[in-house]
Amino acid sequence: MSKQVQQVETIFCHETGDDYLVVVQRDGKRLFRAKLGLSETSAGPRPAKFRLKDGSSEEPRQPDEFVELARRAKRIRISEQTSRTGRDELIEMFEGYQLEDKATAVRTCRYCASAGRYSPITTETAVKDDQDWICQDCARQELERQLSYSGSGKVTGAAKDRLEDLMMEVQDLERIVNLLKGQLDPDLTKFDTISATTDEVDPVRIDSLNLHPGLQGLLEDRFETLLPVQSLAVDHGLFDGDDQMVVSATATGKTLVGEMTGIDRVLNGKGKMLFLVPLVALANQKYEDFQDEYGHLVDVSIRVGASRITDDGNQFDPNADVIVGTYEGIDHALRTGKDMGDIGTVVIDEVHTLKEDERGHRLDGLISRLKYTCEQRAKRRDDYGGAQWIYLSATVGNPEQLAATLESTLIEFEERPVPIERHVTFADGQEKLRIENKLVRREFDTESSKGYRGQTIIFTNSRRRCHEISRKLEYSSAPYHAGLDYKRRKRVERQFGEQDLAAVVTTAALAAGVDFPASQVVFDSLAMGIEWLSVQEFHQMLGRAGRPDYHDKGTVYVLVEPDCAYHNSMEMSEDEVAFKLLKGDMESVMTHYDEDAAIEETLANVTVGGKAAKALNDRMLGEVPTKHAVGKLLQYEFIDGLEPTPLGKVVTRHFLNPGEAFSLIDGIRKDAHPYELIAEIELRDEDL
Repeated sequence: MSKQVQQVETIFCHETGDDYLVVVQRDGKRLFRAKLGLSETSAGPRPAKFRLKDGSSEEPRQPDEFVELARRAKRIRISEQTSRTGRDELIEMFEGYQLEDKATAVRTCRYCASAGRYSPITTETAVKDDQDWICQDCARQELERQLSYSGSGKVTGAAKDRLEDLMMEVQDLERIVNLLKGQLDPDLTKFDTISATTDEVDPVRIDSLNLHPGLQGLLEDRFETLLPVQSLAVDHGLFDGDDQMVVSATATGKTLVGEMTGIDRVLNGKGKMLFLVPLVALANQKYEDFQDEYGHLVDVSIRVGASRITDDGNQFDPNADVIVGTYEGIDHALRTGKDMGDIGTVVIDEVHTLKEDERGHRLDGLISRLKYTCEQRAKRRDDYGGAQWIYLSATVGNPEQLAATLESTLIEFEERPVPIERHVTFADGQEKLRIENKLVRREFDTESSKGYRGQTIIFTNSRRRCHEISRKLEYSSAPYHAGLDYKRRKRVERQFGEQDLAAVVTTAALAAGVDFPASQVVFDSLAMGIEWLSVQEFHQMLGRAGRPDYHDKGTVYVLVEPDCAYHNSMEMSEDEVAFKLLKGDMESVMTHYDEDAAIEETLANVTVGGKAAKALNDRMLGEVPTKHAVGKLLQYEFIDGLEPTPLGKVVTRHFLNPGEAFSLIDGIRKDAHPYELIAEIELRDEDL
């Protein structure tokens, strides 16, 4: 022991019952542990027993060896967790050997001390655990244990980092554990604040517009001036027929940009208007809105293509002044050769759909085919001047590039008239309901400086969950989704607008169409069906919190269930997705083509454009390997030269996946059993 004695730097003493745990260190590393017992003598307390500890065994040593260690040590530290009596006893003992100048009481980690480690902590580094203070390493381990014990699932990655960062920030383990139990501590749940920003734009007066009298009068009855994004569009050639891509936040009025020019051109005999959206539910809502707002001025029809197999033409009038449709609904009309007459305006709402893996290529192909159709009509008709194109989106990561590719003028208006506070908390499915109840109550009981009560939109991932949440909210609420009939949805909209409802519960799928003046948005789920939300979708939805005419700020709560996924096809868990969405930059809108997508769009372009198919492919946003796609179509016998075969027409008319269609046909030709055909397609999907 003599060599160890010569190299001692620190002796640490910590009370354990009637004895003291002694830790001897050099260069921050433990040399050994020992147990020290004191007894009272006429000269004061003195070492009575000294045992080296090795695991559970102890080796008795002479008590004087401890005194020699203390004399050789550079410093002696006594844990503040030692009782007052124990500290006084140790100090008196060290004074008896004239070592009191080396001895200092320090705050140490209780867990480390109990495990025979010396871990001094300071006011800046300590973390409170009940009535004690522990080091950061032990705090992380204890948080991990609490996460496991509380049944919060496997918290990993960014979510775990977030909890650890919060714990170090507030230096209180219990507050973090309470957060996991659903307590809404705003200092802990708050993720960040999106500041209010305002772009100064001179408003255009309605009475200065030279529109068709019917539309001019309608607008003058509703407004005195246009909103900023509308004014920018007018100033940059909206009524001169210029193509525009309008990128502006939710509820800033960009939809009216397309409506104004489209209705004006209809009324002035410049061709019909197509207003295209990605979802049937949105098409139905927009159709009803057009009927209400403009039905006395124009004929409105709808083309949704709800079924790709049957085409009963329900409610569809190709000669109508305004046709509201889904992308696939209008594309189906093109693929089947329907004549929609002179098209004067095409409005593509939610143009960022171009980036979606499943549907992006179809919108890309539709734009190319529809432009070709309008151009061919203009060549044949001297009295038809072609179409004006208006693209709308709230969320585009590469607006300049996309506008240039679409050959349109970019109208970008970045405004956040009120700040948005974003909060994150953790809860399981049932706990989420309790938290939602609390959030809705608290918000509805708060009145803004403008005299409006706070109201909430809760986004979830299924219609069934909409009804489940709405039933369990204590304050007045209603579900709102595409499965409700028109009258019921209108009643909900009216009740919310009149502040008779504290909350609406809606699906993420309807996020693009919901237009309620809410002060608070709550994410019950970060999924849309069985797919996680994209950054664009997430930002579009949270942007619905806070209106300048109603509220002082917007509030967003993201309720995260750790280690949760809503379908086995989801690769990430909800806690991983949450921080990806909160921290993520807006994705660039680009269309990507795999083999099936390239073959499908090439077949559709051959069907619509014949020998012009390559030109249609070349004008699309994504890079389409035309030569390879044509080769596959010839191999499948879906085309003959650059004309679709009867089989090819069936495939493209019903939006069939060309690879799957070929597998079916090949199997039929080989007399394969229907079950075998289905199994082959299922296995093929799993391999993609």
